[in-house]
Amino acid sequence: MNAVIIAVVVMLGLAVARVHVVLALLIGAIVGGLVGGLGIGGAFAAFQDGIGNGASIALNYALLGAFALAVANAGLPRLLAESIINRIDTDNAENNEQTKEKAVAVAKWLTVAGLLLMAVMSQNLVPVHIAFIPLIVPPLLSVLNKMQVDRRLITCVLTFGLVTTYFFIPVGFGNIYMNDILRSNIVDAGMPEANNVSVMQAMAIPALGMLIGVLFAIFVSYRKKRTYQEIPISKDAAKAVEISRYRITISIIALIATFGVQIVLQYLDSDADSLLAGALVGLVIMLAFRGVDWKQSDDIYTEGMRMMALIGFIMITAQGFASVMAATGHVETLVESTAAAFDGNRALASLAMLLVGLIVTMGIGSSFSTLPIISTIYVPLCISLGFSPLATVALVGTAGALGDAGSPASDSTLGPTSGLNVDGQHDHIRDSVIPTFLHFNIPLIAFGWAATMLL
Repeated sequence: MNAVIIAVVVMLGLAVARVHVVLALLIGAIVGGLVGGLGIGGAFAAFQDGIGNGASIALNYALLGAFALAVANAGLPRLLAESIINRIDTDNAENNEQTKEKAVAVAKWLTVAGLLLMAVMSQNLVPVHIAFIPLIVPPLLSVLNKMQVDRRLITCVLTFGLVTTYFFIPVGFGNIYMNDILRSNIVDAGMPEANNVSVMQAMAIPALGMLIGVLFAIFVSYRKKRTYQEIPISKDAAKAVEISRYRITISIIALIATFGVQIVLQYLDSDADSLLAGALVGLVIMLAFRGVDWKQSDDIYTEGMRMMALIGFIMITAQGFASVMAATGHVETLVESTAAAFDGNRALASLAMLLVGLIVTMGIGSSFSTLPIISTIYVPLCISLGFSPLATVALVGTAGALGDAGSPASDSTLGPTSGLNVDGQHDHIRDSVIPTFLHFNIPLIAFGWAATMLL
C-alpha cells in the first residue's frame, strides 16, 4: 500500500474524529514513514528536518497576528462594524418589518461582497494573503451574529477568493503560481510549447467550477439563518479603547506601509520575506507613533501573536508531514503507478491524475509545493497521451490546486478559521474543512477534467 495514501487517510480520519490537527498530522506522518520503510527513527528525523523549514512561516503569522490586533485595538475595524450595526438598527427603528428585512439583506450582501473583494485583492492587488482575515473578520462577528449569517458561508466566500484568484489571475501570488511555478515546471518537464500558452485561458474552466461551488454554498447550502451566541472576543473586549481619530490615522498609515513594503520587495525580487518585513514595519509604526497605548502594547502584541500562533504551528507541522512524505519516495511512486494504470486512456488517466493531485495536496497543504512534484511525471504522460499544451497546463494546474481548499493543513482553510473562531463557535474541521472540500474540490475535479477533454 502506498505510504502517502495511508498517511493522508490516517491524518484526515483523526482530524474528522476531533483529534487536534497538529497531532493528526504528526501521527499521520509517522504512520506514513513506517509504511514507507523509514522506520521510527527515520520518520522522526525527516519530520524534524521539515519543521525546521517552517520556522519563518510561524514567525510570519505571529507578527501578522500582533499587527492585526494592534490595528483592531486602534479602532478601525470596530468603526466599520459599528457603522454597519448602526445602519441596521436605524433602519429597524424607522421602518416597517418588510423594510427591516430588506435593510438586513442589503447589509448582509454588502458585507459578503466586501469580504470576497478583500480575499481576491489579498492574492494579487495587495498581496498580503490571509493576513487581513484576523484583522477584519473578528470585529465583524457581532454584525454577522446580528444578521444570523451562517459562518460556513463566509468560509466558502473567503476560501474562494484565496484559492481561485491565485490560479486564475496572473498578478501577485497568481503570477508566482501560474507563471513562475506552473508554466516553468511544465517547460522544464519537456513541453517548451507551454511558453506560448495562455495560462489564464487554460485555467478558465476550472475557475468556473470554483465559481459554481461558491454560488451553490451561498444560495443553497448555507442561505438559511444560523444563530450564534454573542460571546466577547477576549477578556479585554469590555475594556476596548475609545475610537481615536489619531490612532485610526496611524493604523491606516501602518497598513499602507505594510502593504507598500511587501509590494516593493516583491517587485525588486528581494530574498527578504515580504510578509515578515511588512508586518515588522507595521508594528514599528504603530509602536513608534503611539497607535497603540504604551501601557497596553505588550498585552496586545502577545494576544495577537497567540491568536495566530496556532496557524503557524499547524503550518510548521504540515512542513514536517510533507518532508516525511518526500523522504518515503512514495509520492513519485503514487504518481507513476496511477499514470501507468490508465496509460492509453485519456479520460481515465486525466481523472486519475486529478485525484492523485487531490491526495498529495490534501496532505502537504500547499498547491505551490505540489506542482514541482507532480509536473515531472504528469507532463511526459500528457505528451504520450496526446494532450495539447493548453490541456496539459489545465490538468497540471488543476491537479496542483485541488486539495488546497478542504485540507486541514492549508492556510486557505486555516485563515478563515482564525477569524471566525475567535469566540470559539466555528470548528475548523466541520465548519471550514468539510464545507470547502465539498463545495470546491468536487466541482474543481469535474471542471478540471472537462478542461483537459475540451482544450
